[in-house]
Amino acid sequence: MNDYFQDYLIMLRVERNVSANTIDAYRRDLKQYLGYIIDDLEIKSLYNISSDNIRDYIRNLNNQGLAPKSIARIISSIRSYHNFLSSEQIIKENPALNLDTPKIPKKLPLVLSEKEISDIIKAIDDAYQFAKRDKAIIEMLYSCGIRVSELCDLETSNLIIDDDLIRVMGKGSKERLLPIGGRAKRLLNDYLIHSRHKLIKKTSSSFVFVSRNGKQLTRAMINNILKKWCLNSGIKKPISPHTLRHSFATHLLEGGADLRFVQALLGHSDITTTQIYTHLDKHHIKQVYKSHHPRS
Repeated sequence: MNDYFQDYLIMLRVERNVSANTIDAYRRDLKQYLGYIIDDLEIKSLYNISSDNIRDYIRNLNNQGLAPKSIARIISSIRSYHNFLSSEQIIKENPALNLDTPKIPKKLPLVLSEKEISDIIKAIDDAYQFAKRDKAIIEMLYSCGIRVSELCDLETSNLIIDDDLIRVMGKGSKERLLPIGGRAKRLLNDYLIHSRHKLIKKTSSSFVFVSRNGKQLTRAMINNILKKWCLNSGIKKPISPHTLRHSFATHLLEGGADLRFVQALLGHSDITTTQIYTHLDKHHIKQVYKSHHPRS
């Protein structure tokens, strides 16, 4: 069993170019799985592992109180391993073919109110060297619903400010146009006119948002900028740049925007990804019903 196990890990690294962290996760999951098969079930050969044996292991994980998300990951590891054994014709029948993956409850994302977002921006001290930049960053994350990676990659050539638009390159190199609202446009122009040129003197960078050295901001830097001003505003929620994107989508839908329109703005290829936002605000749903339904 150990020989084939090592072969499987080599295949992941060489043929599939899987990251070291992912390989370590597979290694841990499968070591525990094979340990259970060999030691607890006393099965010494891969040929003798049945689907019932695997389900027995999964029941054992459930009894330990493991979270559905963790169990789903372990099942994925087991399935991948047995698929490898089957494709290499090491085993004749694949016992992991019909494994059921537990349903993982979707965790609703944290959403900020419009006031909380305004409070974060107001907490930015105008005397601070990068105040104009930081205000524009936070406002654009919220007003445009742009991904933090898209904001990092935004170049001046992507700004169509006269038409109140920006061009972003999303996942899968899919290009989309996003409207930029009045407040975001004002803060962005303020940064571009009065601050950015001072930062890019040495680099002549084409990126819109740059560091003190004139280099492209990273996701981690923007995350730190947001956390800093959240702390200053007194908001103690676990906020990330993605929280502002969630808030953007939720507030649009609360305002009556069509789900397909929000999907297009977010750059979601599948509308089911966008549909999570329709479940966020039960209070709003009740209010709309009471306001508009004759039998409410």
